[in-house]
This record gives sequence, C-alpha cells and structure tokens, in this order.
Amino acid sequence: MSDAGRRPIRVERRRVDEEESRRANGPDWDAYADEYQATHGDYLGDVGFLWGPEGLTEADAGALGDVRDRDVLEVGSGAGQCSRWVTAQGGRGVGLDLSHRQLQHSRRLDEDTGITVPAVRGTATALPFVDDAFDVVFCSFGALQFVADIDDALAETARVLRPGGRFAFSITHPTRWMFPDDPDEPGLTATSSYWDRTPYVEVDDATDTVAYVEHHRTLGDWVRLLHAHGFVLVDLLEPRWPADNDRTWGGWSRLRGLLTPGTALFVADLVSDRD
Repeated sequence: MSDAGRRPIRVERRRVDEEESRRANGPDWDAYADEYQATHGDYLGDVGFLWGPEGLTEADAGALGDVRDRDVLEVGSGAGQCSRWVTAQGGRGVGLDLSHRQLQHSRRLDEDTGITVPAVRGTATALPFVDDAFDVVFCSFGALQFVADIDDALAETARVLRPGGRFAFSITHPTRWMFPDDPDEPGLTATSSYWDRTPYVEVDDATDTVAYVEHHRTLGDWVRLLHAHGFVLVDLLEPRWPADNDRTWGGWSRLRGLLTPGTALFVADLVSDRD
C-alpha cells in the first residue's frame, strides 16, 4: 500500500478496472518518484537488486539463475537499479515502467554509474516487445499488484519469454492483506478477510478521484494463474526479517517482520512445449 500520508486521501475497498487503475497509479508514481528515490535510493543501491524491504538480494536468492549473456526484462523497473545489477553481471537488462518520472531517475543513474539500462514507458498488460524476446522476465515489487487485468499481464509475460524462460516476481505477501498497513502494534491484529479480493483504493479528497490502487490475490490465485499461462512453479520464497534490520518501510518493520512474512517471491519457468 502507498505512503498515504503524502496527500489528503480517504481509503476505500471497491472494484476498480484496469483503465482506472492505470490512470491512478501512473500519476501517483510520477508524483512520488522523487521522494521514493530520496528515501530508499541508498538502501536499494544504484546497482543493487533487492527483492523486498527485508533486504533479500538476488545474489543470495538466485531466483533468476545465471543472467550472463541473457536477455532480461524488468517489469515495473522504477529507476532500474535491479536491471543495472543484471547488466553488471553480464546480462542484457531492459526496463519497463508506467511512470515517466521513475524512468527519468533511471536515466540519471545511467549517467551516474556508467551502466546504461535501456528503458521504455509501458504497461505490464501490453508489453511493447516481440514474441520470444527474453530469457528472463522479473518484477521486484513492481507492476503486478497494481494491475487489474492480471491474466493479460501473465499472458504478455509468457508471450515475450522464450520457451523454458524464467519468470520471477515479488509482491506484498498475500497474508498481509488481513492486517492494517501499519508498522507498529496495530499492524499485528487481523482486521480483514484473507479471501476478500476487493482492491485497496485511495481517493484524493480534493478532487474525489481515484489516486492509487492495489489488487489482492491469494497464494492459491497466483499458483493457478501461473499454471493457466504455461508456467511451472519452481520455488516460493518468504524471506525472514533479519534480526539486525531496524529499517521501517511503509507497513514493513522489524516488529512485524519477525512475526509474519511481508514478501512473497515466486519463481517459475515457462514450459518449453507450450505450443
């Protein structure tokens, strides 16, 4: 969920379609990009790959496998830190994000680091790439939980992946949707049903327009979605919170992280004989 304190909003739980989700989340990330990079940039690293607020790195997780000489697409790339890490490992990283301002930050880091990540503005539901273009597609807390038409997003991922390719993505752990988005004691008490898939919506009080949307799917939903689009689940990681990590990031904190998972990392392969 977003950092709701940065503007006067009211929170609702109601159905929101893909068009409304996109219309809200693109401008929201444009407005938030500077603050996000200033607050979290050092933790992420200019050439760093974190799968979530716990601090699990791709170097430790190995979810993508060996990326050397591989074509790798990051969906919801933000400033491209993860793709820049992929490129530094000998892969050919490419980024895609809905936010123009995040992509401007990616260009800034290209210049600062000397490691260039080609990046385009686009959406996970209509990837602007030809079929079988990539060996790996990944999304680190990026686009997927902001997408209403998730079947379209997974179909697009399968389309641009080569047979046998790897798909890995991290999201807010679905069990977190039972709890308030609060890093302190109130965030330890379940207040919602895990099976309530009604989207989380923030409405701008000043304009009465939807300003931010997240969509919830259960663990079972994700497994069925992957299977339906030709993927075989290889692993599901639920990183534990390091005892020495005192960082608070939105609703993530040491207090909550030592008791309940905050991130789910899915690793799947596209079956080679999908045709």
